[in-house]
Amino acid sequence: MAVEDNQSPESAGPSRGLQSAIRMLLRPLVHLLLSKQVTFPILTGMLKELYVEVAGEEFEIAGKRQTDSRINLLTGIHRKDVRRLREETLAPEPQESPRPRSVTLGAQIVARWTGRPEFQDEDGAPRALPRKAVPQELSFDDLVSQVSRDIRPRSILDEWLRLGVVTVDDRDRVVLHGEAFIPSRSFEEMAHSLGRTLHDHIAAGAHNLLDEDPPMLERSVYYAGLSEESVAELLALGEERGMEALHAVNRRAMELQEQDGKRGGALHRMRLGIYSFRAKRGDKTYAD
Repeated sequence: MAVEDNQSPESAGPSRGLQSAIRMLLRPLVHLLLSKQVTFPILTGMLKELYVEVAGEEFEIAGKRQTDSRINLLTGIHRKDVRRLREETLAPEPQESPRPRSVTLGAQIVARWTGRPEFQDEDGAPRALPRKAVPQELSFDDLVSQVSRDIRPRSILDEWLRLGVVTVDDRDRVVLHGEAFIPSRSFEEMAHSLGRTLHDHIAAGAHNLLDEDPPMLERSVYYAGLSEESVAELLALGEERGMEALHAVNRRAMELQEQDGKRGGALHRMRLGIYSFRAKRGDKTYAD
C-alpha cells in the first residue's frame, strides 16, 4: 500500500483516508451526543480514560512493565493525567454499566421461541402459544419458565402486550409480532444495545484494517441514484432475506451452545448483524 506524500508511516501520522473515515463514523455519534447534552468536555474526559486504558492494556511490550511515560508517549496525554487515571482504574467501581436485565431475559425468551423446533410451526416460524398450560402442548408460560423461573410469565406478557411485541388472539394464544424483537423502548436499554452492537461492528472493521487474521465478515451493499420507492423495495427485500439468515444462525447457535456447554471450554462469543440505512441527497447524513 502506497504511503501518501512519500512519507513513512511513522513521520506521516494518520493517513488522510483514515482521518476521513474517522470523521465520517464520528459525525452521527456527535449528533447523538449533542442531542443528549453530552458536551465536548464530557466526551474528552471519557476519551482520556479510554486512551489510557487501551494503551495500558493492549500496547504492552513483552517482558516490560507498562509505565506512565510509555503511555504518555503512545497517547500524548500528560503523565500527570496518566498517573491519575491509572490510579482511578484501581478503584473497585465497575467501568461499565451493567446490562439491563430485561434486555438479557427478553432476548433469551425470543431466541428460544424463534430458535427451538418445539416452539415453531411446520414452516419454522414461531408458533402462537397458548397463554396458559394445556395438555400435550407447550404454552407461553412454559417458554418463559424454560428461560427463567425468577419472574412470572404474566409480568413478561403484560409488558410485551404494552409494547406491542405480542398480541393475544381470540383462542387465547400469544402471537409474536414482527421479525425483530425490541425488548423495551426505554432509552437506557436501547443505548446499551447500541454500544454493544456498534462496538462489535467497529471492532470487526478495525481488525480487517489492521490486516489481522483471519479476516472478519464486514460487508454491505450500497447504491445511490435511486427513487424513494426503489429504496423502500430494496430495504424490504434486505430485511426479509436478512432475517431469514439471522433465524437460521439463531437456531444453529442455540444447538451448538447446548452442545458446547456440556463439553466445557465454551469461552468464545460471536455476533452476526444485519442493518439498513437510507438518506436523501442534501441531508447531512447522506455522506456519499
